[in-house]
Amino acid sequence: MPNWFRLTKAVLVAGGLMTSAAHAEETVTWWDFLSGGDGVRMKQLISDFNAAHQGKIKIDATTLEWGTPFYAKVQTSAAVGEAPDIMTYHASRIPLAVKQGILQEITADDWKTMGLSQSDYAPATWDAVTSEGKQYAVPLDTHPIVLYYNKDLLKKAGVLGDDGKPKGMDSRENFTATLKALKEAGVKFPLGSVTADGNFMFRTIYSFMGQQDGELMTDGEFLAGDNAKKLENALSVLADWTKEGLQSTYTDYPATVALFTSGEAAMMINGVWEVPTMTDLAKNGKLFDWGAVELPVIFDHPSTYADSHSFAIPSNKGKEMSPEKRAAVLEVMSWISKNSLFWATAGHIPAYGPVTSSAEYKAMEPNATYSSLTTNMIFDPKTPLAGIAGPMFDVMSNFFVPTLNGEMEPAEAVEEIKAGLEDL
Repeated sequence: MPNWFRLTKAVLVAGGLMTSAAHAEETVTWWDFLSGGDGVRMKQLISDFNAAHQGKIKIDATTLEWGTPFYAKVQTSAAVGEAPDIMTYHASRIPLAVKQGILQEITADDWKTMGLSQSDYAPATWDAVTSEGKQYAVPLDTHPIVLYYNKDLLKKAGVLGDDGKPKGMDSRENFTATLKALKEAGVKFPLGSVTADGNFMFRTIYSFMGQQDGELMTDGEFLAGDNAKKLENALSVLADWTKEGLQSTYTDYPATVALFTSGEAAMMINGVWEVPTMTDLAKNGKLFDWGAVELPVIFDHPSTYADSHSFAIPSNKGKEMSPEKRAAVLEVMSWISKNSLFWATAGHIPAYGPVTSSAEYKAMEPNATYSSLTTNMIFDPKTPLAGIAGPMFDVMSNFFVPTLNGEMEPAEAVEEIKAGLEDL
C-alpha cells in the first residue's frame, strides 16, 4: 500500500473521529430538591429539554432530600470534586455558599451566551442572586406566600368584594373586622396559619416587618434601632388574632392545608406552591370556589417575603469544567428559563420577565392576580446565617411558636430572639 494512501486514510479517520467528538452528546449531571407537584413539573421540563436537544445535550437528573440534607451533600461533594454540573439552589442560601466557596460565578459572558440579562428580572430577584457585585445563580422563579380564600364562605359572611377578593385588605383594623365577620358567621377558623412551625411562620412575620420597612439585620447588627419594635408589632398582630379565636392554634403544615380544603378555615396563609393542590381538587369537583391574593396590608404598605428557586453551578474542587460542558449547562439554564410558563402551573411566579408579561401567563389564574406582589417582595437578609434551613430560622422559630399561641408575650419573645441572634 503506497505511503500517501496510508497517510490520507489516517487523516480521514482522524478527521472523522474529531467530527464525531465535536457532535458527541454532552451529558449534564443535575441535582435538585424538588418533590411533589414541583418535582412532577420539573421532570416534565427536563424530559422536554432532552427531547428538544436529542443527540446534543442530555440532562441526567437526580432528586435529593430538600433542606439541610441537600445543602450538606452539595458542600461535601464540591469539596472532593464530585458535585453535579448544575443544581437547583435557593437564592437565600447564596451568601453562605459564596462564603463556603462552593458556587461558580455566572459571568457577563455567560449571561450573554444564555441570552439573558438583568433587565429580564425584577430588581429584588436579581439582587437576591447577587453577592458583592457578582451573580452566582440564574433565578427560575419567586415563590412567595399568599392569602388563599374560600369565596363561598366569604360571600356568605358578607366580606367578599364585588371584585371577587376579600374585603378589608387595606389595614389591620379592616382585615381583623373581616376575620371577626367570618367568626360571627359560624366559620370555625377565619384564618388558617402554620402556627406550630416557627420556621414557616417566619415568612408571615418577616412580611409584616417589611410592611413597616423593618429589617432583621442592619450593617451586620441584628434588630438594630426600632427594628426590635417592628418585630414586636408583627408578632402582636398574629398573637392577638390567636387570642381572639380568629386564627388556628398549634397547627402544623398538613393540618393547615386540611383545614382550608375542608372548609373549616375560610382563609389560609401559605406558599404559592399549594396552588396545584387547589387546582387539582377543583378540577375533580372536590373544592369550593377559591382564590389567592397578595397578603393584606396590615401596616404601612404592601410587602411580602419571597425566596427564589435558581440554577447554580458548583465549584468542584480539582475538577475543571470543559468549555463544551459549560456551554451545555448554560443552554440548560437558558432554555428552562425561557420555557418556564409550564413551571408557573406549580404556582410559582417565573423570574424571567418575558414569560410573566406574556398573554398566556396573564390568562393564568390565580397566578396573574398575585404576581403583582413582585414589586413588593423582600428576601432574606444577606448573611451566611440566613436562608432556608439556616441558623437564624432555628433561633427565631423557638420563640415564634409559643408567642403566636399565647404562651409568651411578644416583647419577651423579641428580647430572647435578639439575644439568640447575637449569640450567632
